[in-house]
Amino acid sequence: MQPIHHTSRVLALLAALALPLAAAACNGDNGGAGKTAKTDSAAARPGAAGAAAPGAAPQGPPVKTAYGKTAAESQQCFQRMQARMDSAANAQRADSTAKKPRSGHDPAFAKEQGWYPKKGEFRDGDLLPCNRIVAYYGNPSSKKMGALGEFRREEMLRRLQGEVQKWAQADPSTPVIPALHLIAVVAQGAPGPSGHYRAQMRDAAVDSIHQMAKSINGILFIDVQVGTDDIRNIMPRFENVLKNPDVHFAVDPEFYMRGGIVPGRKIGTMYAADINYVTDQLARIVRENNLPPKVLVIHRFTRNMVPDAQNIKLRPEVEFVMDMDGWGAPWLKFDSYHDYIVRHPVEFTGFKLFYHNDTKKGDPLLQPRDVLAMWPQPLYIQYQ
Repeated sequence: MQPIHHTSRVLALLAALALPLAAAACNGDNGGAGKTAKTDSAAARPGAAGAAAPGAAPQGPPVKTAYGKTAAESQQCFQRMQARMDSAANAQRADSTAKKPRSGHDPAFAKEQGWYPKKGEFRDGDLLPCNRIVAYYGNPSSKKMGALGEFRREEMLRRLQGEVQKWAQADPSTPVIPALHLIAVVAQGAPGPSGHYRAQMRDAAVDSIHQMAKSINGILFIDVQVGTDDIRNIMPRFENVLKNPDVHFAVDPEFYMRGGIVPGRKIGTMYAADINYVTDQLARIVRENNLPPKVLVIHRFTRNMVPDAQNIKLRPEVEFVMDMDGWGAPWLKFDSYHDYIVRHPVEFTGFKLFYHNDTKKGDPLLQPRDVLAMWPQPLYIQYQ
């Protein structure tokens, strides 16, 4: 299969961000754990006085959020989701005259691959699978990295709310959570102060986007592009902001470089051991601060971006999303979803839509009805 497009996007990203983010390198950019974005008042902040001490058993139920479901509700949503796929797969198999579904749209194939993987335990506060998350992705320092930075604040939030409404109308049975997906650590074409070809956003910038997400009753994702560094050196910097119940995490293997290779010269790789470190840390943060589960998004559009996905360990404190992150014509995106997401089940799936790159050759931007026709149906949607 033709690989999904990526190279021009990488080069444009690096060129666009080299100057503004080099000037905005934040605390901890030399590899140490620095301060993180400010949290809410001590009275409302998880982990403040009255919360469970680190390592201690949480007292009472986890902090409630606007969209969190009970464990029983999540179990019921999962069962309905599985029943829909089973019904579609059985109907397809029973129709001997039916044409073979196109890539990514075959419920029988998805079921054969193991969808949906059985979750060991649902927890109170789960966002998935009862909700769908619709996110605007980008960085406020660049208009070329995505919708989050391309438009002025009010216009950006208005556009996001418009997309949220489209998804709510297309699938009324699944409530939609608006999200801002901030690239807080950005791969660079130059080594920068850290020497690791990445720059980190200032604390104030992270806090600004967090407050923006709150203003629309949404959630925030902290996205990391590792460069030539190691996620184990970067993730601790964001622990304080991750103590907020409405802040979640993401890593982009495209920019997880090995052997000192400069970002943009080839596609990076993130192994299951790296991902398991992230899920372990998120699970610990959830337990120590009595939080609802965290959503973790890992981007993927080639097999080697996550070559051993079968070794990813699921944890009840973390809701895992493998996000199909490539751009191109609809057939190419569907092929990539089939090959790199459906064939490698982990837990839940995501799908990325590019306002410009998906349409640059005259193809229409996929609409919610187009994405909802795929199996399994993505529960995380990202617009760039």
